[in-house]
Amino acid sequence: MGTVSPVRAQISSTKKLGIAWVQLCLALAAHVTDEALTGFLSVYNPTVLALQAKLGFWLMPTFEFREWLTGLIVAVLLLLALSPFVFRGARWIRPLFYFLSMLMFANGLGHTTGTLLGHTVSSVRFPRPLPGFYSSPFLLTASVYALVQLRRTRHNTGESR
Repeated sequence: MGTVSPVRAQISSTKKLGIAWVQLCLALAAHVTDEALTGFLSVYNPTVLALQAKLGFWLMPTFEFREWLTGLIVAVLLLLALSPFVFRGARWIRPLFYFLSMLMFANGLGHTTGTLLGHTVSSVRFPRPLPGFYSSPFLLTASVYALVQLRRTRHNTGESR
């Protein structure tokens, strides 16, 4: 009575993976909202300009609020639109899921570190917390959960160690 069939276990783990994807997307949506409401671009744009001046180049662009927010909303909606593929266990989405999870973990860690330091680069200081900090725990938690679920399901999709 206490045994679960391998098929049911696979369905269950795939469902958990899908839930982890949706949670990560929703954490990102909350983070975008947090950044938009707390003035993230007032720190981000000067940081990019300072890095460009110091290094002579920097790959990240500066943004106007409307284009930044629109781009992030579209990105979150596109990621959410990919949810059925995660719930079905599509192998091709796993690299994207790993990348997104690690990127969002780094993002949450960056906001936490920035809050602790009170600056991004030496010339860009801000009153604490760094805009986007309040949603960082959600990003960190959702990222870790996603990475755990990806690891747990690696054999279900034929992914090797």
